[in-house]
Amino acid sequence: MAAATSPAAARRPSSSPVPSLCPSKASPSSLPFPLRPCPNQLLLRSHRLHRVSSSASFAAASSFADLPYPSSEDVFAFDDKPREECGVFAIVGDPEAAQMCYLGLHALQHRGQEGAGIVSSDGASLHSCTGLGLVSELFSQASKLEPLVGSAAIGHNRYSTAGAASALANVQPFVASYRFGQLAVAHNGNLVNYHSLRYELESRGSIFSTTSDTEVILHLIATSTTRPLLARIIEACESLEGAYSLVLLTADKLFAVRDPHGFRPLVMGRRPNGAIVFASETCALDLISAEYVREVNPGEVVVVDSHDMSINTSCLLPKKPRKGCVFEHVYFALPNSVVFGHPVHASRYNFGAALARESPAPGADIVIPVPDSGFFAALGFAEASGLPFRQGLIRSHYVGRSFIEPNQEERNLAVKLKLAPIYGILEGKSVVVIDDSIVRGTTSSKIVQLIKNTGKAREVHMRIASPPIISSCYYGVDTPRAEELISNRLDVEGVRRAIGSDSLAFLSLESLRAAFGKEGHMFCDACFTCRYPVPPRKHDAVNAVEE
Repeated sequence: MAAATSPAAARRPSSSPVPSLCPSKASPSSLPFPLRPCPNQLLLRSHRLHRVSSSASFAAASSFADLPYPSSEDVFAFDDKPREECGVFAIVGDPEAAQMCYLGLHALQHRGQEGAGIVSSDGASLHSCTGLGLVSELFSQASKLEPLVGSAAIGHNRYSTAGAASALANVQPFVASYRFGQLAVAHNGNLVNYHSLRYELESRGSIFSTTSDTEVILHLIATSTTRPLLARIIEACESLEGAYSLVLLTADKLFAVRDPHGFRPLVMGRRPNGAIVFASETCALDLISAEYVREVNPGEVVVVDSHDMSINTSCLLPKKPRKGCVFEHVYFALPNSVVFGHPVHASRYNFGAALARESPAPGADIVIPVPDSGFFAALGFAEASGLPFRQGLIRSHYVGRSFIEPNQEERNLAVKLKLAPIYGILEGKSVVVIDDSIVRGTTSSKIVQLIKNTGKAREVHMRIASPPIISSCYYGVDTPRAEELISNRLDVEGVRRAIGSDSLAFLSLESLRAAFGKEGHMFCDACFTCRYPVPPRKHDAVNAVEE
């Protein structure tokens, strides 16, 4: 199987790249509680193809509600995917910094849709604007951007992991004033030791105004007794455990920080006018005509001085084994981004092609994707299997999340509002449906019913371009509790019966890793394996296994 296209072929680095100064290796984290194995570890060893008659499929689909399935009244079950927690953007050296930040956040809107904010610096003080809603709604009027003056700015799109989902106080960037001036921070990730850090800080007199783990970072910096600010940031990060890609802004400096494992992406770019840009994904660079320079390396701090635009890098902490989140390539990132050095569209195509070789669908007529994230995997499956690729489902982009109330009747309607089958393509066909993942299984069952009942397909063969998700993420992804994950409770045949498909197969873990060539071991796949590079704390995890 062909590995993903090389990063060099995808992007040409800047003619004057900024060097990295970080050494390698560090001692592993100690586990603060006894281990016990993940209950469904054996699922990873056999993702066999299962097939039954159509009549049995319909019977299984109709009994989905009778399965021992936890209540999901607190979630919008129609959107049955893990959610990326946020995206960050930063720019320095541009006279229209706030406007560029707005565009960057717009490009990263898929990473967070609950709230957004921008903080700018005019060289003397910081100016902030935050709110709940989409970027285009919050900053639709030019008057919202006018107060954000200055040549440097940072921005943030939000979903919530630690912190109440829709509280305005939790919308970043956060701004704090302390004895050395003002400091703003925006954070993509999740701190597994947030509660213990907060308890310790409150015991020493710190007062918190939000429920976000990001506020802990500000308190650690503000209470540090070291000088200068760079040393305080490094000291604060030495206390952090988990995933963090940070951008921090003062009156005259911009900082970009990435955790030692590099869980969440963070890239650096340069605009034609010399402005330096940092973003969660390269798609944000493309929108503002910024040239990709390189990744911010795991365990690195990049400091840009807004006065002379000098760039310095420091080692935050010794690098640990690189563990970028593989779900960035499975689902989160846009296909036109390059994440962890690999083009996302190529990874997804390779996943689909490998799935076709592992789990073909004999007798199938067509291949269709579940839009939008299944598109490239479906294209890879179709070309590898020699089957026609068709767009059999049309997705509506105008169904807002708030439109659907979380009761059972409206959840059943939600998939029909979101996805419409094309009768002329599906009628009487044996259809291979490619999706990126199955989480709870609720949406998959409704899609199967939609294709069969409304689209009048003869057979539906589900193919999933990732392994079964059996454990929760603690590094900045909003996944359900392990017991809510359908593959944690059922084997592949059980999942097939629950969703009502004629057959079901998942991509093997070995093929997922092989898509990245020699770098396959450099990704965090704890959601598939239950093996955590940074063990979660006891109050957050039950079935964690230290990697």
